[in-house]
Amino acid sequence: MRVRPIPTVGLLALASLLAILPPDTARAQRPVDLELVLAIDVSGSVDEEEASLQREGYASALNDERVIAAMGGGPFGAVAVTYVEWAGDDYQRTVVPWTVIANQDDARRFSDEITAAPFMSARWTSLSGAIDYCATLFAGNGLEGVRQVIDISGDGVNNRGRPPAVARDEAVAAGITINGLPILNERPNPWGGAAPIDLDRYYEENVIGGPGAFYIAARDFDDFAAAILSKLIREIAANPSDAG
Repeated sequence: MRVRPIPTVGLLALASLLAILPPDTARAQRPVDLELVLAIDVSGSVDEEEASLQREGYASALNDERVIAAMGGGPFGAVAVTYVEWAGDDYQRTVVPWTVIANQDDARRFSDEITAAPFMSARWTSLSGAIDYCATLFAGNGLEGVRQVIDISGDGVNNRGRPPAVARDEAVAAGITINGLPILNERPNPWGGAAPIDLDRYYEENVIGGPGAFYIAARDFDDFAAAILSKLIREIAANPSDAG
């Protein structure tokens, strides 16, 4: 059997065709119902015990059967999640990279990575820095979500970097929704500063935004697990057509 070589003209034509095809033609993105960034405050006002409570709260919520049902209940049967910890404007760290979760086993592996990661902290609180960093994580992640959401939790107001409302507005303009979980903690920070007053209202006015945006406040760190469970169910099961 003889194999006829492709004429040089044919090779040039094929190369030209490949050059004009959009990049996604050769590397299709995986469709998911939601791309969700979990962004958690580990600034100086959060000690190691409180950081552990936050991680355990997320790990427990992600393994809850109601959250699993919500994750698998959309048209594509899966969501993609990444876990980020943040503090000042120069400290943001992706603890667990983008992971597609469609079932209990996926959720268990993801939550195990959260709890196994070493704890790190830094000074200051930059909600704007966290929003700016998280907003960059959607591009080039190999995913195509029906919705893109940043879920940001923290126990203080912005004290470093640009105003969070400016970062919020830019993210919303890019099609990202930001939900909030303010932790209403009355304990003074380690440097003697008073706990923020009306942190829930601050989040409402300066942090959350986009279609269907909302916040759920935790009364303290011990209440965090219950708050995050309610919040995850609500944002994962959200219907984009109901947003407004």
